[in-house]
Amino acid sequence: MDESEVEAPKAKPRPIVRLGIFLISHSLLFSVFCCTAGLLTLLLLPLLAKNTYISENALMPGSANPMLSSQEVSEANRLVKSLTSLDLQPKGSGIESQRLIAEFMSNLGAEVNYQKFYPRSNQFHPLHFFSYPDSGTTWVNVSCSSHGVNTIGIIRAPRGDGKEAIVLVTPYNPLKIGPGEALSLGITYSVFSLLTQVTWLAKDIIWLVVDSRYGEYAAVDAWLRDYHMPVFSGLGSVNAETCYGSNVQNEPKENLLTERKIHDGFRRAGTMAAALVIKVADRSEHFEDSLSIYAEASNGQMPNLDLINIVNYLAVHRQGLRVKVEKIWSLLNCKWLLILGEILESLGHVARSLNPQWKFGIPAADYVEGIATLASSLYYQALGVPTGPHGAFRDYQVDAITLEISSRVALNNKAKRNDFLLRGGWLIEGVVRTVNNLLEKFHQSFFLYLLTSPSKFVSVGVYMIAFALLVAPLPMVAASLYAEAHNVDPSSGKEKSTPSVRTTDELGITLTSCKWLNAAKIVFVVHLWGAVVSLLPYFICQIPSCTPTTRFGIWVLLSIFSLLILYLILGSPFSHVNASQPRKRDWVLLKSVTISVAFIGLCLMSVINFATAEIGALLMVPMCLMAQPLKLDVKSRSLRSFSRLVCNLALGFIAFPPVTFFVLKGVFEGFGGIAVGDFWNWLESIWEWSSATYLYLGMVYLPCWVLCIQVLCHRC
Repeated sequence: MDESEVEAPKAKPRPIVRLGIFLISHSLLFSVFCCTAGLLTLLLLPLLAKNTYISENALMPGSANPMLSSQEVSEANRLVKSLTSLDLQPKGSGIESQRLIAEFMSNLGAEVNYQKFYPRSNQFHPLHFFSYPDSGTTWVNVSCSSHGVNTIGIIRAPRGDGKEAIVLVTPYNPLKIGPGEALSLGITYSVFSLLTQVTWLAKDIIWLVVDSRYGEYAAVDAWLRDYHMPVFSGLGSVNAETCYGSNVQNEPKENLLTERKIHDGFRRAGTMAAALVIKVADRSEHFEDSLSIYAEASNGQMPNLDLINIVNYLAVHRQGLRVKVEKIWSLLNCKWLLILGEILESLGHVARSLNPQWKFGIPAADYVEGIATLASSLYYQALGVPTGPHGAFRDYQVDAITLEISSRVALNNKAKRNDFLLRGGWLIEGVVRTVNNLLEKFHQSFFLYLLTSPSKFVSVGVYMIAFALLVAPLPMVAASLYAEAHNVDPSSGKEKSTPSVRTTDELGITLTSCKWLNAAKIVFVVHLWGAVVSLLPYFICQIPSCTPTTRFGIWVLLSIFSLLILYLILGSPFSHVNASQPRKRDWVLLKSVTISVAFIGLCLMSVINFATAEIGALLMVPMCLMAQPLKLDVKSRSLRSFSRLVCNLALGFIAFPPVTFFVLKGVFEGFGGIAVGDFWNWLESIWEWSSATYLYLGMVYLPCWVLCIQVLCHRC
């Protein structure tokens, strides 16, 4: 036999290729396994949480005894009494309180200056997403009575070189100072007074007293903008005479002497190492003093975990405060979560009986509380809206948190006020002293994490497993559908033996290729429509005297109308290349392309805001995988088809963004007070803050939902 007639043995594909072919061939089983495993992994995150620890050894929290004494507390108490009495005066004004605070700062030897800023209304603008924090700022020429004034005091560190600083922020309303705001100013003043006397200070201290009449975040953001981007047009700084206008003529001589100590120019210190926003809650706790920590910033940004660990350690082990973080309270009463927690607790007992070193399982009550805290952390990160004025610092890559201290006694109890001021001052002093020990910026610990309690966290390396399992079936199912539409056996890569029509047009493009291009065109049109829908609120907001319900209705009508217009211009979704050819495989290609685009969108969103991608995958992945024409399930008349029909209808209804919002709002807050305009108000809260979640909803999630509905309604 001739050697040329002998067929050469075919080379076997690589193992990774064979694995991919196997998964594509068994995409249904792979999808069920991955989605189930992803959901279980998400529910098991409280069990996988680690105890928090200090990663940076140089911090050494609690290594020194507090130096704050009753002398500083008495001075702080005097400031509190002065502010309280000033607020009770019938003609008391914000100017007097700002002068009083500046006078107390000046008497300590600090560098004091005012910063005038004009209120900025947060309005939706489509070009401000992912832009620099200063973008979109429009200053309006308004009268002196309509601007805010921040008061800033700076202590120069005796052992520092002026290159680093720690910021203490206390928001208050100068027109009406509440007892909580007065006490927060008193606590910060006591620490500020101590820091003017110590010799160990290596970082400058900036005390920013924020005028919160126009919003705490806006005032802090205005100061940070001028701090990092100097303005030389006269709007970046203000002297006392300009601020207070004609009132200076009638002031006593001692007030005029105080004003001369105020610097006219904008004063700066070094690079900010950390920032603490200090607040005292007006409410009182029933059992013990507590400390609430707020850390979420814009687009899911979080401060370095070491900063939270420092505060938690000093508050619990030094001051005996109960540290709290936000949680979804309605989940604490979920019976199915309690049952799941009891099952996991029983499994933990069994595991420890087999091997005492197996530390699996936690008490059921701790599991439920961990789930409630985890859900809150995931929600606020996904929302992309800062939970306090500390979020303005994260826009400039400065680690910052908000500390809200609550007392177990009434704030007007003068007998307990000194003790409260002393404990709060010791806490702030300990945090400042710990950060003062830091030789570089926070970098050792985690920046991507979810909290399950103040002392437990889940790192990104753990909670990304749930997301990876949820999205893993998407490319496999897309490839399987593509192979099915082209009559290709995934296991062999060859065409199936069933006959198929392979007509070719003049350009040599096959019919199946044209169908793929038609599906891609439909997906492109729908996502282009999603971009149009995302821009519509900018124009709707220009309509005066409209209620949220009216604006929401206009938005829905314009969205439907724009979708019809795009389909008429760029082609109907039901158009195809050759009307005489069977259409039963058109929806398969459309579903394949839709799943591919959904996978790309989720992966891109995970880079911007992982929490948004995690929650989006919980809704989008089942909806995309189960979508199938309802007509096929009706014709089949089997139990499996009927189950799939019910699931598709339920997912299509629940996954619609407004319906999802109302269902979750009703589950967590009750269905009694739900209004149609609530969804519009919620959208406003995320687009005004330029949250990337808004773009995800408009340009990824909503188009994929429309495409899945189109698959369900396909006339196969």
